[in-house]
This record gives sequence, structure tokens and C-alpha cells, in this order.
Amino acid sequence: MLIDWVAIAPEIALTITALIVLGADLSLRGEAKQLVNPLAVVGTLVAIGFTLYLWGDERSTFAGQFVINDYAVLFKLLFLGSLLAILGISWRFFAEGRYFQGEYYFLLLTSFIGMLLLPSARDLILLFIALETVSIPAFVMAGLRKRDLYSSEAAMKFFLIGVLSVALMLFGMSMVYGFTGTTELAGIAEAVGEGESVPLLLASVMLIFVGFGFKISAVPFHFWAPDTYAGSPMPVAAMLAVASKAAGFAGLIAVAFIAFEPLADVWAPVLGVLAIVTMTVGNLFALQQRDVIRLLAYSSVAQAGYILVPFGLAQSGHLAVNDAAIQAVLFYLVAYAVMNIGAFGVAIAVNRRTGMRSISDYAGLSQRSPLLALAFTTFLISLGGAPPTVGLWAKYWILRAVAVDITPFGIALAVFLIINSVIAFFYYLRVIRTMWMDDAPAGLPALQPGFNLSVVVVVLMFGTVLLGVLPGLAGNFADVVTLAGG
Repeated sequence: MLIDWVAIAPEIALTITALIVLGADLSLRGEAKQLVNPLAVVGTLVAIGFTLYLWGDERSTFAGQFVINDYAVLFKLLFLGSLLAILGISWRFFAEGRYFQGEYYFLLLTSFIGMLLLPSARDLILLFIALETVSIPAFVMAGLRKRDLYSSEAAMKFFLIGVLSVALMLFGMSMVYGFTGTTELAGIAEAVGEGESVPLLLASVMLIFVGFGFKISAVPFHFWAPDTYAGSPMPVAAMLAVASKAAGFAGLIAVAFIAFEPLADVWAPVLGVLAIVTMTVGNLFALQQRDVIRLLAYSSVAQAGYILVPFGLAQSGHLAVNDAAIQAVLFYLVAYAVMNIGAFGVAIAVNRRTGMRSISDYAGLSQRSPLLALAFTTFLISLGGAPPTVGLWAKYWILRAVAVDITPFGIALAVFLIINSVIAFFYYLRVIRTMWMDDAPAGLPALQPGFNLSVVVVVLMFGTVLLGVLPGLAGNFADVVTLAGG
């Protein structure tokens, strides 16, 4: 079997980078260990270069189990861009916190290797391996604060629930293989389309979706997320909230719209109801939070509900609706990555020297650091979906997918999306009011976010507004992307 090395060049570049980082960490001592961060950045830039080279190309290797098309390339760019931002917000956090720097960067790069594999995977086995390559390093990263019992508890919850999700997913995959006789996604779709939809087959499909429900923190499989985000190092929480969630959606798109597309009329209503419950529960619980990280955690649960809405629109054999749904998910994930990593970046900047993370600790932030307050305001109103930010267009793309083929259920999904967006503004605006209208307590230490973190926050703030004013910069790419090709 001939291997197309160009097709897997981004993964190879990131793998070599991870090994170099591991070797450098073993060789360096003291403050010199900080050099592993720029090494990781350089490797990521090389991987981005290889990925851009693949844009517009269509390739396959490993007997068709690994494909390259514009859909896969756009997802890979999303992951690599997120990795760059996370590396930027990690620099001072890990250098000053007496964490295990080399181990963290090696594990982070390894997790992103799995993410790069996911959008190209066209086989259940490769899909599972990629998902676990994402998850296993994340279990360890969540508990890197080894002397913190809260962090250890968070990592243990994440691990136990992650193992449970894997067990359910594997059980479902094994039953699907038993029914279809293949693990190739296209082969599964063909066998399912020609055969009879027996209840046990449908149950196995739902088990696979339950496994992905844990990955994307959809209700009722979300209960690990708030504790894990709050107990993890903040850059790890940002990775879990954005990149890991996007990886889960990449896998869910593959199994839903390729392998089980003939059964869309069965699973779409289930995922639609799950979307309604997820966004509603996430927002209602976020209203009660006083800790900024837990608020962002429940906000990410609600955002997962928004992203699930296009899945509820899917129809078997309706190519226009399904393509619009995939494009809406892609655009929303790009927008979500920009604004949510930025929000975590501001939280890290405030927490860096002060240890503060309560909403009340943000009182008077506009007086102490107008730039951070402006950036956090931009990210929060974008998460809510207000103009002139990319968050508004992200929700518009979902509504656009609803309008492709208007149905009563689609209208219900759109109504719940709008209602929940209004609810979300209550807790986003509460933080904004605290920053701009409350007075800062006396005697607080000066905020020192650091150069790298400041650059990342400013760039993401600029990107949030730029994509809000010119949504075509991202929309033109997502608009032409389908699972089948460019």
C-alpha cells in the first residue's frame, strides 16, 4: 500500500515537533525549559504551512481511510490556529507556576495530533484512535497541578467519565460493525441504507452519539465540564472548552453525515431535542455562577447546544440541508474558537498575579486595565451574539441553515436558539457591568498579563470584530465546504 506522505504532512510535522519538545525538555535545565514553548510555536507554524499547501487539493491514503479535502483542511486550520493561541496564553502561566512545562507542551501537541486526524478519518477505527489521542493527554493535563486536591479531583472526574464515554462508544461501534460487516464510514452508510433499520441497530447508533455527547459536554453528559474546567490549569481549560469540543464535533459530523446519513430522520430529532435541552440548561446554570471559569464552563455547555442545532435539521437524502448544516457548524466553531480562547486569555491575565477568578474580582477592571476590560467585553457580547461581532453571524449561519427547508421542528429550534441567546446576555452583561460600573477595591496588585498573552488577546479581539464586520472572510471558506469535496 502506497502512502501519500504529502497528505499526512501536517500530522508528521506536529509529531516531529512533539518529539523535539520532549527531547529539549530532557536536555534543558532551569529557566531554559521555557524554550520549549517557542519550539512548539515554530513546529505549529510549519504544520500550518503544510496544511495551507493542501487547500483545494483532494487526496486519500491508507486505502481511503484518510482523506484530504477542503472540509478536512478547514478543520485542521481551525485546530492549528487554536493551538497557536493556546501556546501564546500558556507561556507565562506555565513558566511562573512551577508546572511541568515540557510534559505539558508534549501532551498538548500530542492531543492536537489526534485533532488533525479527526476531520480526515473515514473509518471507525481511525476515528476512535484519533479521539483517544485527543482525550488521553487531556486527562493528564487536567491534573498537572499535582499538589492541588481540587485539580486532582477534576482530573479524576474527567478520566472516569471519559472512560465511560469510550466504553459506550466502543460498544456501539462494535454492534454497528456486527450489523454492517465493515468499519469504513461509506461502507456503513451503504449497508445501513440497503438494510432494515432494526431497533438494535438504532440503539447502537445512539450509543455512539452518547459517547460524543460526553466529548462535547452536551446535557445530560456535561456534569464533568464545570469541575474539570475550574480545577484544570486555565490554558488547559481553554483547550478543553474550544479545541477538544471542536474535535468532538468533527467526529460527530463524520459519523452523523457520512456513516449514518441514511438514518438522519431517526437521529436528527433526538439531537435537536438534545440541542434545546443543552442550551437551556447551560444558560440557566450559568446564571447562578459567581466564578468566572465556571461561568465560562456552563457558557461552553450552552454553546454546544447552539452548535447541535444544525444536526437537528439533518434529513436523509437532502443534500442541500445537510451541506448547510455542516457549513453552519464549521462557521460557528471558527467563531467560537476566536471569542472563547480570547475570554480565557483575559481570565488568565487577571488571575496571573492575583489569583482572582470571582466575578466580583473584576470590579473596576476598566480602571485598572482598559484594554483587558474592552477585550473581555468584546468576547462576552460576541458569545451572546451581539453586533458588530462574529458571534452574531455565527447564530445567523445556524438560522440560515434552518431556512433552507423550513419545518415546524426547525422553527422550534430557531425559537429556542433566540430565547437562549437572550438569557445568555443576562450573565454576560452582569460581568460587563461589574468591569465598567463597579469601583475597584483598594490595594490590588498591578495587572501584568505579559507580552505574549497581550498579543493573543488583542489579535483575537481584533479578529472577533473584523469577522463581525466582514463575515465573508470566514464565511466564503465555510460556504464552499462539504464532506464530499471542496
